[in-house]
Amino acid sequence: MRRADRLFQIVQLIRGRRLTTAEFLAERLEVSVRTVYRDVAALQMQGVPIDGEAGVGYRMKAGFDLPPLMFSKDEAQALVAAVRLSQPQLDEGLADEAEGALGKILAVLTPAARASAESLAVFAPQTGLDATTRQRLARLREATENRNKLSLHYQDLSEQTSERLVRPLACLFWGQVWTLAAWCELREDFRSFRVDRIRSLRVLDERFRDEPGKTLADMTRRQRG
Repeated sequence: MRRADRLFQIVQLIRGRRLTTAEFLAERLEVSVRTVYRDVAALQMQGVPIDGEAGVGYRMKAGFDLPPLMFSKDEAQALVAAVRLSQPQLDEGLADEAEGALGKILAVLTPAARASAESLAVFAPQTGLDATTRQRLARLREATENRNKLSLHYQDLSEQTSERLVRPLACLFWGQVWTLAAWCELREDFRSFRVDRIRSLRVLDERFRDEPGKTLADMTRRQRG
Protein backbone atom coordinates (compact mmCIF):
# COMPACT_ATOMS: atom_id res chain seq x y z
CA MET A 1 0.00 0.00 0.00
CA ARG A 2 1.32 3.43 -0.94
CA ARG A 3 1.96 5.78 1.98
CA ALA A 4 -0.60 8.26 0.67
CA ASP A 5 -3.23 5.51 0.62
CA ARG A 6 -2.22 4.42 4.11
CA LEU A 7 -2.56 7.96 5.46
CA PHE A 8 -6.01 8.21 3.93
CA GLN A 9 -7.01 4.90 5.51
CA ILE A 10 -5.76 6.05 8.91
CA VAL A 11 -7.98 9.13 8.73
CA GLN A 12 -10.97 6.99 7.74
CA LEU A 13 -10.41 4.47 10.53
CA ILE A 14 -9.96 7.13 13.23
CA ARG A 15 -13.04 9.03 12.03
CA GLY A 16 -15.19 5.94 12.39
CA ARG A 17 -14.36 5.14 16.02
CA ARG A 18 -14.53 6.89 19.40
CA LEU A 19 -10.99 5.89 20.27
CA THR A 20 -8.54 4.11 17.98
CA THR A 21 -5.32 2.55 19.25
CA ALA A 22 -2.09 2.36 17.28
CA GLU A 23 -2.19 -1.42 17.68
CA PHE A 24 -5.60 -1.57 15.97
CA LEU A 25 -4.38 0.61 13.09
CA ALA A 26 -1.21 -1.44 12.71
CA GLU A 27 -3.17 -4.67 12.51
CA ARG A 28 -5.68 -3.31 9.98
CA LEU A 29 -3.01 -1.75 7.77
CA GLU A 30 -0.46 -4.54 8.19
CA VAL A 31 2.35 -2.26 9.29
CA SER A 32 4.31 -1.81 12.49
CA VAL A 33 3.06 0.26 15.42
CA ARG A 34 6.09 2.49 14.98
CA THR A 35 4.99 3.21 11.39
CA VAL A 36 1.54 4.18 12.67
CA TYR A 37 3.09 6.58 15.18
CA ARG A 38 5.07 8.25 12.38
CA ASP A 39 2.07 8.43 10.04
CA VAL A 40 -0.22 9.95 12.67
CA ALA A 41 2.44 12.50 13.58
CA ALA A 42 2.74 13.40 9.88
CA LEU A 43 -1.02 13.86 9.60
CA GLN A 44 -1.06 16.07 12.68
CA MET A 45 1.73 18.22 11.21
CA GLN A 46 -0.34 18.60 8.03
CA GLY A 47 -3.22 20.02 10.04
CA VAL A 48 -5.46 16.96 10.37
CA PRO A 49 -7.16 17.47 13.78
CA ILE A 50 -6.24 14.17 15.45
CA ASP A 51 -6.23 14.22 19.26
CA GLY A 52 -4.41 11.68 21.37
CA GLU A 53 -0.97 10.24 21.75
CA ALA A 54 1.08 7.09 21.35
CA GLY A 55 0.20 4.44 23.91
CA VAL A 56 -3.27 5.84 24.63
CA GLY A 57 -5.27 6.14 21.44
CA TYR A 58 -6.46 8.64 18.85
CA ARG A 59 -9.74 10.39 18.05
CA MET A 60 -10.78 12.92 15.44
CA LYS A 61 -12.00 16.36 16.42
CA ALA A 62 -15.58 17.15 15.44
CA GLY A 63 -16.19 18.95 12.19
CA PHE A 64 -13.37 17.49 10.13
CA ASP A 65 -14.44 16.02 6.82
CA LEU A 66 -13.00 14.74 3.58
CA PRO A 67 -14.32 15.27 0.06
CA PRO A 68 -17.14 12.92 -0.97
CA LEU A 69 -15.93 9.48 -2.04
CA MET A 70 -17.09 7.25 -4.86
CA PHE A 71 -17.48 3.66 -3.75
CA SER A 72 -16.15 0.87 -5.91
CA LYS A 73 -18.43 -1.95 -7.07
CA ASP A 74 -16.99 -4.30 -4.43
CA GLU A 75 -17.35 -1.70 -1.66
CA ALA A 76 -20.97 -1.07 -2.61
CA GLN A 77 -21.71 -4.80 -2.57
CA ALA A 78 -20.09 -5.11 0.85
CA LEU A 79 -22.32 -2.33 2.22
CA VAL A 80 -25.46 -3.90 0.77
CA ALA A 81 -24.50 -7.26 2.28
CA ALA A 82 -23.79 -5.70 5.68
CA VAL A 83 -27.15 -3.96 5.81
CA ARG A 84 -29.12 -6.99 4.64
CA LEU A 85 -27.42 -9.31 7.13
CA SER A 86 -27.70 -6.97 10.09
CA GLN A 87 -31.24 -5.59 9.74
CA PRO A 88 -33.10 -8.64 11.13
CA GLN A 89 -30.96 -8.48 14.27
CA LEU A 90 -31.25 -4.74 14.95
CA ASP A 91 -33.89 -2.80 16.81
CA GLU A 92 -36.44 -1.13 14.57
CA GLY A 93 -34.90 2.34 14.80
CA LEU A 94 -31.42 1.24 13.78
CA ALA A 95 -32.75 -1.06 11.06
CA ASP A 96 -34.67 1.85 9.49
CA GLU A 97 -31.65 4.15 9.72
CA ALA A 98 -29.46 1.50 8.07
CA GLU A 99 -31.93 1.27 5.20
CA GLY A 100 -31.95 5.05 4.83
CA ALA A 101 -28.16 5.28 4.86
CA LEU A 102 -27.90 2.55 2.25
CA GLY A 103 -30.35 4.41 0.03
CA LYS A 104 -28.17 7.53 0.17
CA ILE A 105 -25.09 5.52 -0.76
CA LEU A 106 -26.80 3.80 -3.67
CA ALA A 107 -28.06 7.15 -4.94
CA VAL A 108 -24.54 8.46 -5.60
CA LEU A 109 -23.15 5.34 -7.28
CA THR A 110 -22.59 5.02 -10.98
CA PRO A 111 -25.42 3.14 -12.71
CA ALA A 112 -23.21 0.07 -13.19
CA ALA A 113 -22.07 -0.03 -9.56
CA ARG A 114 -25.62 0.48 -8.31
CA ALA A 115 -26.99 -2.31 -10.49
CA SER A 116 -24.24 -4.63 -9.28
CA ALA A 117 -24.88 -3.79 -5.63
CA GLU A 118 -28.67 -4.16 -5.83
CA SER A 119 -28.40 -7.51 -7.63
CA LEU A 120 -26.12 -9.00 -4.97
CA ALA A 121 -27.39 -12.52 -4.19
CA VAL A 122 -26.77 -12.31 -0.44
CA PHE A 123 -29.74 -12.23 1.94
CA ALA A 124 -30.60 -12.98 5.56
CA PRO A 125 -33.76 -14.68 6.87
CA GLN A 126 -36.21 -12.17 8.24
CA THR A 127 -36.89 -14.32 11.31
CA GLY A 128 -34.73 -12.15 13.54
CA LEU A 129 -35.54 -10.58 16.88
CA ASP A 130 -39.01 -10.80 18.34
CA ALA A 131 -40.87 -7.53 18.93
CA THR A 132 -40.27 -7.47 22.69
CA THR A 133 -36.51 -7.95 22.34
CA ARG A 134 -36.34 -5.32 19.59
CA GLN A 135 -38.07 -2.75 21.82
CA ARG A 136 -35.91 -3.65 24.79
CA LEU A 137 -32.73 -3.48 22.75
CA ALA A 138 -33.63 0.02 21.57
CA ARG A 139 -34.10 1.20 25.16
CA LEU A 140 -30.82 -0.39 26.25
CA ARG A 141 -28.96 1.17 23.34
CA GLU A 142 -30.34 4.63 24.10
CA ALA A 143 -29.55 4.30 27.81
CA THR A 144 -26.00 3.26 26.95
CA GLU A 145 -25.52 6.24 24.65
CA ASN A 146 -27.02 8.66 27.18
CA ARG A 147 -25.25 7.02 30.16
CA ASN A 148 -28.40 6.48 32.16
CA LYS A 149 -28.30 3.88 34.91
CA LEU A 150 -30.76 1.00 34.61
CA SER A 151 -32.82 -0.99 37.06
CA LEU A 152 -33.21 -4.56 35.74
CA HIS A 153 -35.41 -7.45 36.76
CA TYR A 154 -33.38 -10.36 35.42
CA GLN A 155 -33.87 -14.11 35.16
CA ASP A 156 -30.72 -16.14 34.55
CA LEU A 157 -30.37 -19.51 32.81
CA SER A 158 -31.01 -21.28 36.14
CA GLU A 159 -34.35 -19.46 36.34
CA GLN A 160 -33.13 -17.45 39.33
CA THR A 161 -34.43 -13.88 39.39
CA SER A 162 -32.73 -10.79 40.77
CA GLU A 163 -33.00 -7.03 40.79
CA ARG A 164 -29.93 -5.23 39.49
CA LEU A 165 -28.79 -1.62 39.32
CA VAL A 166 -26.32 -1.36 36.45
CA ARG A 167 -24.30 1.01 34.34
CA PRO A 168 -24.89 -0.06 30.71
CA LEU A 169 -21.62 -0.15 28.76
CA ALA A 170 -22.38 -1.83 25.42
CA CYS A 171 -24.84 -4.04 23.55
CA LEU A 172 -23.11 -7.10 22.07
CA PHE A 173 -24.44 -9.49 19.43
CA TRP A 174 -23.22 -13.10 19.49
CA GLY A 175 -24.87 -14.51 16.38
CA GLN A 176 -27.82 -15.93 18.32
CA VAL A 177 -28.51 -13.53 21.18
CA TRP A 178 -27.81 -9.97 22.27
CA THR A 179 -26.22 -9.29 25.65
CA LEU A 180 -25.84 -6.13 27.68
CA ALA A 181 -22.34 -5.56 29.04
CA ALA A 182 -22.63 -3.60 32.27
CA TRP A 183 -21.10 -2.68 35.58
CA CYS A 184 -23.35 -4.18 38.25
CA GLU A 185 -23.53 -2.07 41.37
CA LEU A 186 -24.99 -4.97 43.36
CA ARG A 187 -22.05 -7.30 42.61
CA GLU A 188 -19.54 -4.45 42.26
CA ASP A 189 -18.20 -6.13 39.15
CA PHE A 190 -18.75 -6.49 35.43
CA ARG A 191 -21.67 -8.62 34.31
CA SER A 192 -23.31 -9.64 31.02
CA PHE A 193 -27.09 -9.93 30.77
CA ARG A 194 -28.92 -11.68 27.96
CA VAL A 195 -31.39 -9.17 26.56
CA ASP A 196 -34.05 -11.84 26.01
CA ARG A 197 -33.87 -12.78 29.71
CA ILE A 198 -34.43 -9.27 31.03
CA ARG A 199 -37.97 -9.45 32.36
CA SER A 200 -38.40 -5.72 32.87
CA LEU A 201 -36.26 -2.62 32.99
CA ARG A 202 -36.45 1.00 34.05
CA VAL A 203 -34.27 3.72 32.62
CA LEU A 204 -33.33 5.94 35.54
CA ASP A 205 -32.76 9.67 35.48
CA GLU A 206 -29.45 9.14 37.29
CA ARG A 207 -26.48 9.29 34.95
CA PHE A 208 -22.97 7.95 35.36
CA ARG A 209 -19.48 8.99 34.33
CA ASP A 210 -16.50 6.84 33.46
CA GLU A 211 -14.62 5.77 36.55
CA PRO A 212 -11.32 3.86 36.59
CA GLY A 213 -11.98 0.13 36.71
CA LYS A 214 -15.63 0.41 35.64
CA THR A 215 -15.44 1.17 31.91
CA LEU A 216 -15.95 -0.95 28.82
CA ALA A 217 -12.22 -0.74 28.13
CA ASP A 218 -11.55 -2.14 31.62
CA MET A 219 -14.00 -4.97 31.00
CA THR A 220 -12.36 -5.78 27.64
CA ARG A 221 -8.88 -5.80 29.15
CA ARG A 222 -9.98 -8.17 31.89
CA GLN A 223 -11.59 -10.57 29.42
CA ARG A 224 -8.42 -10.64 27.33
CA GLY A 225 -6.56 -11.47 30.52
